[in-house]
Amino acid sequence: MLDDRAKLLLKALVERYIADGQPVGSRTLSQASGIDLSPATIRHVMADLEDLGLIASPHTSAGRRPTARGYRLFVDTMLTVQRDPLTAPELAPEQPQKVIANAAQLLSSLSQFVGVVIAPRRSSVFRHIEFLRLSERRFLVIIVSPEGDVQNRVIFTDIDYSQAQLIEASHFLNSHYTGLAMEQVRERLKSEVDMLRNEIAALMQAAVNVGSEALSDAQDEVVISGERNLLAVSDFSSDMDNLRRAFDLFEQKTQILRLLDISSQAQGVRIYIGGESQVVPFEELSVVSASYEVDGTMVGTLGVIGPTRMPYDRMIQIVDITSRLLSNALSHRK
Repeated sequence: MLDDRAKLLLKALVERYIADGQPVGSRTLSQASGIDLSPATIRHVMADLEDLGLIASPHTSAGRRPTARGYRLFVDTMLTVQRDPLTAPELAPEQPQKVIANAAQLLSSLSQFVGVVIAPRRSSVFRHIEFLRLSERRFLVIIVSPEGDVQNRVIFTDIDYSQAQLIEASHFLNSHYTGLAMEQVRERLKSEVDMLRNEIAALMQAAVNVGSEALSDAQDEVVISGERNLLAVSDFSSDMDNLRRAFDLFEQKTQILRLLDISSQAQGVRIYIGGESQVVPFEELSVVSASYEVDGTMVGTLGVIGPTRMPYDRMIQIVDITSRLLSNALSHRK
């Protein structure tokens, strides 16, 4: 446990380092904290904070900077979010994909870091399915979702099918299974195979398998905006290895999905600071995230990704207001 003096000095050090990015010395810290302590006393307290792993001293400077652990203590116990008016344009209730892309751009432009939105997860329900013969034993499966999205997949079969058989198979699927998830269709086909001729059943099973994959591939889309903003962040522009790792993260996207999925069912804004377990891939990045809703149901997550030296109070406001704007735009879309 830190005493009040140590907490005050740590808070002043973190705020000063976030503001200018330079290691903070004892003289600067004395002025920033506003408390009357001798330089020797401040150096003693800073040494204690360093022993606790809350601050570190770069080799090239006598000053200190916060560690990920120091940022975490600051965010959890010392951060005061100012409720200053934040001007943000409304998100128009357009097509979901466009609204989500606009939200990612809004996060990026307001924060000057990277904006990320995970699109709502969709069920693998189909509204309509058709087969088109491409060549011998090679067919195109056309699947239409309830939202009107169209997915196409090519399937290869052991036997050839006539156009009449393809029409029969699509008619059976559309008549009996429309509105069901592909997983349900797969299970019901297994139990109802006796109702169907074996060759038609095999065709439909193949279609359902690729249909499930097609609709699944359309889920969990990660929309990222503003990666190039990191080029203007001194923490990255001065270290090409850090910058390269950051861009690798954005290209992979799977780590971002895993990260934001953790907070998808959490209320309010959540903060992940670099180096904490495996949630954030490396120490130089932090994430401020929140879930968003459609008609009162949480469906996705959005956030800002930037350096650990970010103004967390402002990022919390940006993420919070964008979450509410996106929820409102998606809920009121006609």
